Amino acid sequence: MSQDQEQRQYSYLPRDFERVRQLIHARAGIALADSKSDMVYSRLVRRLRATGSGSFKEYLDTLESAGSAEEWQAFTNALTTNLTAFFREAHHFESLAGLLKSRPRGERILLWSAAASTGEEPYSIAMTAAEVFGTLTPPVTILATDIDTQVLATAERGVYPLERIEKLSAERQRRFFRRGTGSNAGYCKVVDELRQLIRFRQLNLLDPVWPMQGPFQAIFCRNVMIYFDKPTQLEIISKLVPRLSADGLLYAGHSESFFHAAHLIRPLGRTIYAATASSVPVRRRPVAA
Repeated sequence: MSQDQEQRQYSYLPRDFERVRQLIHARAGIALADSKSDMVYSRLVRRLRATGSGSFKEYLDTLESAGSAEEWQAFTNALTTNLTAFFREAHHFESLAGLLKSRPRGERILLWSAAASTGEEPYSIAMTAAEVFGTLTPPVTILATDIDTQVLATAERGVYPLERIEKLSAERQRRFFRRGTGSNAGYCKVVDELRQLIRFRQLNLLDPVWPMQGPFQAIFCRNVMIYFDKPTQLEIISKLVPRLSADGLLYAGHSESFFHAAHLIRPLGRTIYAATASSVPVRRRPVAA
């Protein structure tokens, strides 16, 4: 037994880690690297304490044999990484601004943040739309989804520590946020008008059926594909593309590449993609998410 194992409160063997890897891959498509063993321990040990389990084996046995939907969600939430920021990869929002400016007057535009995390991405989309149209009530509807129910709850509240917005311009801070006072000092809240543009929904991208249809003018699915293996990536892209409008754009993370999906999407530069001609389905009128 290693020194780390001796210092751990709970028994945690290599076979426990392998079992976690199999369960989270089956549940959420996440492919955990060999180097993530310590991370898995540190994140799941809270679930052992909460459930009164005496070891990882006991916890996993119970999860598989009689785990409630709530505990499966807690297990998934614990292993989901949620790193985000307002206007992360700024060139994507510059591209989105150009796309919005090109839309016909009077059109209702559907946009989707498919890995919304704690909300910075969908709120950045909303701010971009407000700036393009010169109003806090632009003609957009934004769907924001994530597998993690805890981060979605944070996103829907729209409340953040002030340091989260310190890199935004003074104008954006003034226009789009309200600073807390009294017991809320040190925090800010997204203005209600922007929050009303967004519909927050829980979604596992591995679900066989997705309730949203679109078509979406833009889909942001960034920095989530890196956690999936290539077959899972291809499965998800094959479900995203039919939900794009014929001239819609798919935004991916800076470290993601999809050469294996060249029959479905074509690159437009800097992790921006469009559907290939052969993958664009016959379109319907837009349907609200």
